[in-house]
Amino acid sequence: MTTHESPEAPTTYRGAVYPWQCDHIGHMNVMWYVGKFDEATWHFFTGLGLTPSYLRNENRGMAAVQQNITYLSELQAGDVVVVRSRLLEMREKVVRFQHEMTNAETGEVAARTELTAVHLDRDARRACAFPEALRADAQKHVSDETGD
Repeated sequence: MTTHESPEAPTTYRGAVYPWQCDHIGHMNVMWYVGKFDEATWHFFTGLGLTPSYLRNENRGMAAVQQNITYLSELQAGDVVVVRSRLLEMREKVVRFQHEMTNAETGEVAARTELTAVHLDRDARRACAFPEALRADAQKHVSDETGD
């Protein structure tokens, strides 16, 4: 399987697999896939306007409510990875997006994850609407491709 590149899928993470991230059989452990995807998420959110400053200044937060991961090929110590992300859906209070992790050397897709997250009012401890301007701008970037 090869990587699926498109203008709607910007790079949101680049990194390497380190020996301490590997399990007893020499492959990157699942916890590190999640960690690298999490780092990509914050870069992706910043691109949508959900910047650290916005979240702090407006007392907002983001919470994942669902994550599904598909592991497609193994990564080993020394492999360099790239994560590309695409917006799948932006609703009033909910965002759904996908990350695809590829081996930078081979172009092989290592894993793909789809996440659903909600926008939170940290005072009320409840989901709240995204600012209309942010949602309207993000809507322009919705991709109907899922990379499958």
